Amino acid sequence: MRTLPLALLLAFTLSACSPKYDWRDYRSPDAPYSVLFPGKPAKQTRTVKLGELDVSMTMTAADIDGVVFAIGSAQLADAAQVQAALAAMQTAMVNNIGGALASSKPLDNGAREIDASGKSMRLLGRFMTRERRVYQVVVIGAPQKIEAETVETFFSSFRLL
Repeated sequence: MRTLPLALLLAFTLSACSPKYDWRDYRSPDAPYSVLFPGKPAKQTRTVKLGELDVSMTMTAADIDGVVFAIGSAQLADAAQVQAALAAMQTAMVNNIGGALASSKPLDNGAREIDASGKSMRLLGRFMTRERRVYQVVVIGAPQKIEAETVETFFSSFRLL
């Protein structure tokens, strides 16, 4: 009769070992970037409005326990539109969570990093450009579920190719 408690203990121990994050290398077939996603990503392309521009944006994302790790990219017709589109992209993301910007700072590589909070959501994002393409690298979820180490792994793994 000792086998049942032992089997339960073994099952519990093995389930505790299953990783919450299953980091996997992803190379976009649509835009020149690579990143580590914490789970299997899904991809969707749709037309969005960035300021005055209608652009085809591809979003690739993985959801882990209600925290979304996502990369958005769009190619613009004219390089002169890039900065306006990037600003509109940031504003739209903050508006999507009904939030307010807590901080915004430039990074050494020309990207901009933001931190915004909404009713029950937090948005951490990096926004950047290369030539005629705009990118957003974001993590969105309940503040208590977002882990700083995981965000840093995701952000620091993003590479423009």
